[in-house]
Amino acid sequence: MASIAIITGATGGLALEFVREVLKEKVDEIWTVARNTEKLDKLKKQFGDKVRAVKCDLCKADDLAALKELINAEKSDIRLLINNAGMGDMGESCEFSDEYISKTVDLNCKAVCLLCNYAIPFMSKGARILNISSASSFQPVPYINLYAASKVFVRSYTRSLNVELKSKGIICTAVCPGWIDTDMLSKEYKGKPVKFPGLVSPNRVAVQALRDSAKGKDMSVCTLFVKYEHLLSKILPQKLLMKIWMYGIRDYV
Repeated sequence: MASIAIITGATGGLALEFVREVLKEKVDEIWTVARNTEKLDKLKKQFGDKVRAVKCDLCKADDLAALKELINAEKSDIRLLINNAGMGDMGESCEFSDEYISKTVDLNCKAVCLLCNYAIPFMSKGARILNISSASSFQPVPYINLYAASKVFVRSYTRSLNVELKSKGIICTAVCPGWIDTDMLSKEYKGKPVKFPGLVSPNRVAVQALRDSAKGKDMSVCTLFVKYEHLLSKILPQKLLMKIWMYGIRDYV
């Protein structure tokens, strides 16, 4: 039986680093799941035959059903599931379209749950699930409200799932990075350049996340800056934290 890792959102900056690091793990194959066929093909050329490109739009029911069918048919030993796919924009929540809200919830929340349920029957002791949450899950965050709220869901769901799967020896880790230097970040907002305090490289996040999951941690918090944010979120009133956040983005809203 082949041992595999599954990585969603596989053509983005953080996912590329996960692929790079998972190639060092003892798996026979890495399934890279994304909707862009051209980028998936480039990924396979970059990393070699160990990578298997799986085209799937995680917001589409038919694609999800096909992915579930593929997992069931292959009956592989899934050693790693990394739910990395996600989306989010800055702006006033009331300005987001119905379609955008639905896609954000479907991709950031629903797909995470479905992929876990698809994979768990084929996981055994020592297998790991990494769900990408965010430091924005530590507190309410105006103007990235929808994204941040979806990441609260991911963090809570993952930590609870870790308890549920303890008897099976499967580890679930909520990865909670701060700002990551990837294409997902908008370099400007309303014509103004955006500053990202505590900006970190995607490789550092991927390495830390895999290390923490291997240690059995249910949360991975990368860099002292984000650990400090996490600590403050436990100590300070949330209204004060929101005021601090609003002061930090005062030039953009």
